[in-house]
Amino acid sequence: MIDTHAHLYSEAFDEDRNEAIKRALERGVSEFYLPAIDSEYHEKMLSLEKEYPEKIRAMMGLHPCSVKPETWGKELEIVRNYLDKKDFPAIGEIGIDLYWDKSTLDIQIRAFETQIDWAVEKDLPIVIHTRESFDEVFEVLDRKKHPKLRGIFHCFSGNLEQAKHAIGINFFLGIGGVVTFKNGKIDQFLHEISLEKIVLETDSPYLAPVPFRGKRNESSYLNLIAEKLVNIYQKDFSEINRITTENARKVFG
Repeated sequence: MIDTHAHLYSEAFDEDRNEAIKRALERGVSEFYLPAIDSEYHEKMLSLEKEYPEKIRAMMGLHPCSVKPETWGKELEIVRNYLDKKDFPAIGEIGIDLYWDKSTLDIQIRAFETQIDWAVEKDLPIVIHTRESFDEVFEVLDRKKHPKLRGIFHCFSGNLEQAKHAIGINFFLGIGGVVTFKNGKIDQFLHEISLEKIVLETDSPYLAPVPFRGKRNESSYLNLIAEKLVNIYQKDFSEINRITTENARKVFG
């Protein structure tokens, strides 16, 4: 299995990071993709990639919650410098978040569009963060439509119409712990979406699946998400793993 989205460099893992990675490897997770947040975390994230060169790949990008009026220009410069000197599998996580701060929408859009342009220029997928912002994200993606524009809607929690829209513009859906929540709702329609458009993720340390909901999430719980997809798609566990792993490799190369 591939965990396509895990913040393993988070402070939440400072006490047992290597043990958490070992647990995941023992439970069948073979690779981890780490989304960037901002310059405060780059060093920790890239150091972890160096420590596990065969298992961990770090992305690069500016998280929408880190798009602040006083710093976002400088933060984007840092992202661009990294993209010019090192190979990354994706630009992410990027996007729009209107849950925490609606006042920065204009600069969030500008930062999102800039990083989309870089992804097209460098022929890289993007990993999208969208929270209470599907309309705004789709507006940007539809405006920026390009044959090279592709990637993952991380932690997808939208409706069927939004899922179809995402797939229609060459994106995969990142499915994590939300699919196991009683009020998550995506489990009610996910069977209508081809498994060939699904990738697995945990978003560790956030959004732990049932029965660990409310506790720290970790990549070793990825099998619980896969097991939920077994029920939704009525396929063997091994088949779920095989297809979602192939999908992740299609995205990241």
